[in-house]
Amino acid sequence: MKRIFLSLILILLVASFTVQARGGQGISYYKAGFPDVAKPLLLSELTTDPTTSSETCYYLGKIYFGENKTDSSTYYFNKGLTGEGANALNSIGLAMLKIKSNPKAAEQEIQSTLKLPVAKKNPDFYIAAAESYLANGQFDDAINYREKAKNIKVKYAPLAVLSGDIELAKKDVGAACSNYEMAILYDANCKEAYIKYARAYRGVNSPLAISKLNELKAKEPSFLLADRELGDLYYSNNEFKQATEYYDNYLKSGNTSVADFTKYASSVFYSGDFNKSLEVAQLGLQKSPRNPVFNRLAMYNCVSLQKYDDALKYADAFFNKSDNPEISYYDYTYYGNALRAKKQYDLAIEQFKKAYDLDNKQIGFIKDISDMYAEKLDYNNAIITYNKYVSLLTEDKINADVYLDLGKLYYNYANAEKIDATLKRNNLLKADTLFAKVVTLEPTVYRGSRWRALANFGLETETNFGLAKPYYEQTLAIVEPKADVRYNSIIIECSRYLGYYYFQKKDYVQSKVYWNKILAINPADEVALRAIDGLDKSIKGKK
Repeated sequence: MKRIFLSLILILLVASFTVQARGGQGISYYKAGFPDVAKPLLLSELTTDPTTSSETCYYLGKIYFGENKTDSSTYYFNKGLTGEGANALNSIGLAMLKIKSNPKAAEQEIQSTLKLPVAKKNPDFYIAAAESYLANGQFDDAINYREKAKNIKVKYAPLAVLSGDIELAKKDVGAACSNYEMAILYDANCKEAYIKYARAYRGVNSPLAISKLNELKAKEPSFLLADRELGDLYYSNNEFKQATEYYDNYLKSGNTSVADFTKYASSVFYSGDFNKSLEVAQLGLQKSPRNPVFNRLAMYNCVSLQKYDDALKYADAFFNKSDNPEISYYDYTYYGNALRAKKQYDLAIEQFKKAYDLDNKQIGFIKDISDMYAEKLDYNNAIITYNKYVSLLTEDKINADVYLDLGKLYYNYANAEKIDATLKRNNLLKADTLFAKVVTLEPTVYRGSRWRALANFGLETETNFGLAKPYYEQTLAIVEPKADVRYNSIIIECSRYLGYYYFQKKDYVQSKVYWNKILAINPADEVALRAIDGLDKSIKGKK
């Protein structure tokens, strides 16, 4: 069932890359507060619906002004003033472009437009003038024209929305939302008021924002942009499962953009459904192969699914074949982990170094680099790097785990192939010193004593046999009373050493005690059985 649902969603997503206008949707969506969705629809409507082309040009001009594309904005405002059905709102649009550069001329053009018979008693023209000033950050002039609009029509939803926009621009969220509420009171179908209310409260009071959007959904279930808005809200709150549910519903609208699609794929990824997210990203790449978000998500998902060869392919596409990717340290670490899994350690280390360079607060990357040096058996660099990591830790973070891990690196270096005897001894001594710190920090835990035993066993020679003995005894004293099968392997390790130690000392009775501890755990242990047999013969021989 899940697979069928995903297939249907993907079919809808394919269709959504080609947007077609239907019955003046563009203007409706713009007025509802969705210029990004409105823009492609308006461009389509411009050629398919000549009856609204002048008004369409006005809204396209405003959209391009918001995108700081003055040339395009000018083009559409001028186009809206030509031909049959020319809309004088475009004159206010052209004036909007001059408010900062030539405020006197802009004001004169607005005044001239408002004297036209079509505008004189129409509050929408005064609202347009107020919006033009507001878009240029001129609050006083915006308020002036708002008041003039009020003289024509007081209880008017677009006017209340304008008042809310002015208050929001002044960063008074409460006053803004009071005005948006007023707009809904005047017109319960004023979608823009619901949307702007929710956006104003998104980062301030998410429950209120969600409640208002749900009111809109209940009022008009077919208005799926409310689902997108809810998806965006949950996404910004890192509640990705809920975001995915609303994006799933929104995709049915057929008006999704590449940006919507990438956000949907991201929410699915962060929800933990890596297979589904990968399928969505791959579909996106079929339509937009140089999209950095799709390539990034494909790489991330493949790493999460342990498809490392594919991950490397998508990593190459992301870093080298995507349009202007904004690289984060996560990009380097995911790429690095794919390389690490393929045992391409030098390249993996390089990626983690880049990640650390991007954000040197992520000192865990230094430990990752040390771990990779250790995996390639370059213990010298592993130790150097780990010591750098320790030097960056705050004192409260330097705990038993840190000393244990560093001690293990020295221990492993000491046991590397073809190591010089002096270097081996020095590394074992250093390891023992670090393991001793572990014992000090956690005296009732066995691991420090056990690793001291291993380090000292490595230091033993024929002349100093028994260095490991006290530490194996300490280890056994900690784990044996626990009577827990999880420690059986440790009991066996300790008992083997101690049994052999006492055998070498010719204390056969004591040696037998330890070999019997092993047999109590594993009666079929061949080494213990042979040892007991030999000990019994030795004991009889003594008699």
